[in-house]
Amino acid sequence: MSGELNYHVKDIKKVIAAVKEQYAKDGKEDFTDGYSLESSDWRFNIRPSNTEPLLRLNIEARKTVWSKSSKPKSKRLLNQSLSSGLD
Repeated sequence: MSGELNYHVKDIKKVIAAVKEQYAKDGKEDFTDGYSLESSDWRFNIRPSNTEPLLRLNIEARKTVWSKSSKPKSKRLLNQSLSSGLD
């Protein structure tokens, strides 16, 4: 589990769209609270804060193996998507 990661971004919608474009094919999408994606081994949620000018990201894994091997890659890809909209 990542805990909640918070990012100051210029264009929250643009960043969420970039993350969606990168990950849509990797699992089941849900738009209930921002953008969530769930696969068989992991899931994440990215959403705007309701009270602050922040983008909030949570990443969870069902297996420790995913956390050790794939989590750094996934966080790097998410951060690349986020970097285009960072303040």
